[in-house]
Amino acid sequence: MSDRTIGVGVIGAGYWGPNIIRALAETPGAQVVAVADLDPKRLATVSKRFPAVRTTQDHRTLMSDHAVDAVCIATPISTHRRLAEEAFAAGKHVFVEKPLAGNVADADAIVRASEIAARTLMVGHTFVYNPAVETVRGLLRHGVLGEVFYVDSQRVNLGIHQFDFNVLWDLGPHDVSIILYWLGEEPIWVQCVGQAYVQPNIEDVVFLTMGFPSGAIAHAHLSWLAPSKLRRTVVVGSRKMAVYDDTLPAERVKVYDRGVEAISIEELRRSYRAGDVHSPRIPETEPLQLEMRHFVDCINGDALPLSGGEAGTRVVRVLEAGMRSLRTGGARVPYRIEGARRPELVTLASIGA
Repeated sequence: MSDRTIGVGVIGAGYWGPNIIRALAETPGAQVVAVADLDPKRLATVSKRFPAVRTTQDHRTLMSDHAVDAVCIATPISTHRRLAEEAFAAGKHVFVEKPLAGNVADADAIVRASEIAARTLMVGHTFVYNPAVETVRGLLRHGVLGEVFYVDSQRVNLGIHQFDFNVLWDLGPHDVSIILYWLGEEPIWVQCVGQAYVQPNIEDVVFLTMGFPSGAIAHAHLSWLAPSKLRRTVVVGSRKMAVYDDTLPAERVKVYDRGVEAISIEELRRSYRAGDVHSPRIPETEPLQLEMRHFVDCINGDALPLSGGEAGTRVVRVLEAGMRSLRTGGARVPYRIEGARRPELVTLASIGA
């Protein structure tokens, strides 16, 4: 990695912004130069913890600062396109917190702006930098699990209810980004059902299903309205099965040597395999820290973004298709609209990692 220090400005010091600021402050080769937020109380909290960081209520001051090489945007979804386009126009590299945008048109516009500016665009899909997620990806890539039959995920909790978008847009980007990264293919159809129980027209529970060209299906249960916190994903393959549970630090990934060996319809006999359970060792490095290091590497030209604009657009496309399905009573809808731009998949394997 280059010895040049990257000056970073952060726009948004609300829920997730402070985590980005802290991770950047701990990232070699990066320096948080300025933070912008409309709330002076939030800025006061930042100044108390990071006295050397300049703060402002006007993001344009941050954009025009020559010491700022890159901008991290951690603001409401509806502001992502405008702020990203402003940052690229100012010659900055850009990190946008998930999801990239609230619709595919805005996501495409952000990607085009990054290409015109010839600057790095990265999306905050933090889970693809999670060592446990990468461990499962390695199992799939090396054929340990065999052909993937299906993926089943639960991401539920009691709260935090949002007021301007539903649980699909809040929690969905996590599971969709993980599933697309694991399978290395785009879906051909999307189906989504849900209900709004607490706030009118803002669904607090949804069930999202995707179908893939390989024949695999993936399902995600997303909810702000559940008695306990669950972060569990099951991958069932033709050879073995894996469970990724982010709430179990000691055993976040378990590989089960279980499956169906053979079925004889003529003799009405079934043969099942119930072998050992293995828990791979998972590095303890914080995913957000890895993500920020990768952002610096990409700016310095040492890597291609693993969660770049195209990856972010694919996630938005799934969510947008999910909304079309949700608003039509759960009908199965095509993932891609004819004539839409087709992004290329970028994986750790394709960038030589």
